[in-house]
Amino acid sequence: MSNRWWIYQRERFPVIVHGVLIAALCAGVLLFSSKARGNPELPGLRTYTAAFVSVFLFFLQLRIADEFKDYQDDLKFRPYRPVPRGLVRLPELRRLGLASAAVQLGLALWLRPRLVLPLVLVWAYMFLMTKEFFTATRLKSHPLVYLASHMVIMPLIYFYIAAWDWWATASAMPRGLVWLLAAGFFTGPVIEIGRKIRAPQDEEPGVETYSALWGRRRAIRAWMAASALASLFALVAAACNQIAAPMAVLLGILLACEAVAAKRFLRSPARGSGKRIEQMSGILILFLHLGMGAVIAVGG
Repeated sequence: MSNRWWIYQRERFPVIVHGVLIAALCAGVLLFSSKARGNPELPGLRTYTAAFVSVFLFFLQLRIADEFKDYQDDLKFRPYRPVPRGLVRLPELRRLGLASAAVQLGLALWLRPRLVLPLVLVWAYMFLMTKEFFTATRLKSHPLVYLASHMVIMPLIYFYIAAWDWWATASAMPRGLVWLLAAGFFTGPVIEIGRKIRAPQDEEPGVETYSALWGRRRAIRAWMAASALASLFALVAAACNQIAAPMAVLLGILLACEAVAAKRFLRSPARGSGKRIEQMSGILILFLHLGMGAVIAVGG
């Protein structure tokens, strides 16, 4: 990797941070799917690796799509970002995105040809997101609708991960999968809102954050509500497989830690303090998935 691509990933798509979260996501969903459909064996390393690579590339594609979608705003308000300052160019990112799609298609055709259908489904929705569903002005005038429309990609990705286990082998749908997909929908806002909450000193002209749009207190409440709903639906999915008690303990601890972080931020919104909210979002998502996978593997 050339130095400029290393700088790009550090600023816009930290490979290690994203890799850890995506690894936990894939492990949790695959283990859930396998055990919830009564399979006594764990998903194989080849299946897990292929699912991880494919999903990692999904999130890379989402980042690349955002670079195209936000290019004009970045030129005007955020010229310090890698693309507007010329570190990497949009045509290079386009080629990277196409190459990543070729890798995903190759993995599906090589290992699980049946997965081409859900793969194309995720791609199709990502395309609509990139085009703002061909109604950008109306969408952006309704922030909650805009947020919800973009978060549908998350349950689609969850479905795709689970499909590497059950769809690929023409097995029955796992118990509680619908509830896990609902949890996946709300993990999106946890991350999205959490990374766009800032202290007043960190707000930038032309940069849309939820703390600026709704105010810090309402943004924090929305973030905590999304976290609570993600946890609730994960708990219902666990209950479908008779493992609600240990998940309730884990999720209760995570939500309590989140409440402490939120209280501290509201009490003392010092410069850079919004970063702790973003970090807490990652911790919640990380342990929700690791916990779900570990608990169902042991309890299933």
